Amino acid sequence: MSQNHSRRGFLADVGRGTLMATLGPAMLTDLGLAPKAFAEELDSSLQFGDLEPLVCALQETPIEQLQPSLAKKLQAGLPLKTLVAAAALANARTFGGEDYIGFHTFMALGPALKMSALMPKGSEALPVFKVLYRNSSRIQEFGGRDSEVLHGLSASSPVNELNPAALHDAIKAKDANHAEQILSAFVSSDPRSALDALLPAVQDNPEVHRTVLPYRAWDMQEIVGTQHALTLLRQSLRYCVRAEPQRKAEWDEHGKMLISLLDECHLNGKEPGTKKAEDTYLQHLSQTFSTGTPSDAAKAAATALADGYEPAAVGEAISLAASSLVLRDGGRLPQWEDRLKPAGTVHGDSVGVHASDAANAWRNLARVSSGRNVFACLIIGAWQVARDRSYPGNLLADPLPAKHHLDRIAVTDADGLLLKLDEAIQNNLQGHAAAVAMRYGQLALPAERLFGALLRYAVSEDGALHAEKYFHTVWDDFHATRASVRWQHLVSLARVTASEFGKPAAGQEEARSLLGLS
Repeated sequence: MSQNHSRRGFLADVGRGTLMATLGPAMLTDLGLAPKAFAEELDSSLQFGDLEPLVCALQETPIEQLQPSLAKKLQAGLPLKTLVAAAALANARTFGGEDYIGFHTFMALGPALKMSALMPKGSEALPVFKVLYRNSSRIQEFGGRDSEVLHGLSASSPVNELNPAALHDAIKAKDANHAEQILSAFVSSDPRSALDALLPAVQDNPEVHRTVLPYRAWDMQEIVGTQHALTLLRQSLRYCVRAEPQRKAEWDEHGKMLISLLDECHLNGKEPGTKKAEDTYLQHLSQTFSTGTPSDAAKAAATALADGYEPAAVGEAISLAASSLVLRDGGRLPQWEDRLKPAGTVHGDSVGVHASDAANAWRNLARVSSGRNVFACLIIGAWQVARDRSYPGNLLADPLPAKHHLDRIAVTDADGLLLKLDEAIQNNLQGHAAAVAMRYGQLALPAERLFGALLRYAVSEDGALHAEKYFHTVWDDFHATRASVRWQHLVSLARVTASEFGKPAAGQEEARSLLGLS
C-alpha cells in the first residue's frame, strides 16, 4: 500500500469516526452508514466474516476430534495466527469475560502464539494446540453455542456524545447494555479512545484479572484485527460490571487516593517525562514498592512521575518488585492445596505470579494509553504490588536462592548449567532451579538458551491456567528491563517452572504424536 493511499485511508477513517460520534450507532444503522464490522455488532448474533466457519468449528468440534482436525488444517497451510484469532473470537463470544477458566484461557492465547515463535523448528504448534485444546474443552463444558454470552448490541439506546464519565457511570450502575452502547460509539470513533475511556473503571479495583484482561484484549488486536476491537474490549467491560455488586468502601477510598495524588503532584494535563533513571534510583524505587505500604508505594510512583522520570522506568521498578514476591513466596499453604497446586508450590494463582502478571499489564497499559491514564496506571500498579505483599500467606524473610543453593553449583558452562536446571526442575527443587538461573546470569551466558530450556516446560506442563501468560510476562519484562537487574525475572521463572513440573498438560501427548514429535 502506498503512503498516499494509507494517508487517505487514515483521513477517511477519522472522518467516518467523527460522523459516527455525532450521529450515534442507532441512527447510523438506520441510515445504512455503519461499516460492516460495526453493523455486525448490532445484529442479534455476532458474526465474524471469513473467520466464522473456523470460529464455529472451534466451538462445536467434539474434543476428541479437535486436535486431529487442527493438524489437518495446519498441513493444508492454515497459519497458526489464524487459528489463534478464531479461538480468541470463539472464546469472547462464548464467555464474554464472565467465566474464570474462560477468561484465563483467552489471556493465554496471545502468549501461546508468541511462544510458538521461540519453539524449535517443527514444534511451533505445540503451545498453540495446548491452549486451543483447553479453549474448546471449556467452551463445550460451558454449553457451546447455546450458551454464548456476547450477542449483538441492542440499538435502542443511541449515543450522541462520547463521554468517558458516562461509560464509567453506566458500569457502576451495572447497566451493561448502556455501557456497551457507549463503548461501541468510542470504538467506532477510535479504538484507542475506547481503551482510555474504559480504563477508569478498570482502575476502580486493582485486582489481577480485572487488570490483565483489558491489556490482553487490547494486545489481541494484533492477531484478530482492529475490526474486532469492540468484541475484545466488551469482555473487560462485562468483567467490571459483574464485579460491581461486590463494590466495597475501599474502592472509593482508593479512587480518592488516586485523584489526590494526581492533583498533589500536578500530573493532570502533564506530559510524561523523559528523564532516565540511574540504576541506584531504580533499585531504591523498587525497594520502596517492595517494602512500603500501598499508600507509600503509590506516592513514590507519583513523585517519580512528577519529577519527570520516564514512565518506563517506573514500570521497571514495579515489575521488579513483583518478581521479588515470586522469590519470597513461602509457597501454597496446606489448607489451599489442590490436585494441580500442592502445598509448597508457587505456580498458578500464587501471590508472586499474580503480582507479576498485574505489574506487566499496568506497565503495558501505561504504554498504550494516553493522558491521565499513563500516570494512573503506574500509580495504581505501584499501589497494587505493595498491597499484594500483604495478602494472607507466608513470605520468606529473604528471597530465593539462598547461599547454600548457590554454593552447591560448581559447573560454569552453559551446557552443564542447563543439565543442572533440568535436574532441579524435574525434582521440583525450586531453590536449586532459581540458583542455577542466577549463576547462569552471573556468568553472562546467552539468555535465549535459558529461555528455551524453560519454554519446554511451560508448554509440556499444565501450569494451572498461568503457564503461558506468566512465561510471556517474564519474557516481556526481561526484555523491557535494563541488563543490570533484569535477570531477577528469569530467576523467578526458573523457580515457578520447578514448582509446576509433574502435572502434564491435557492433550499434549496427542498433539506431539499428531505433529510427528518424539
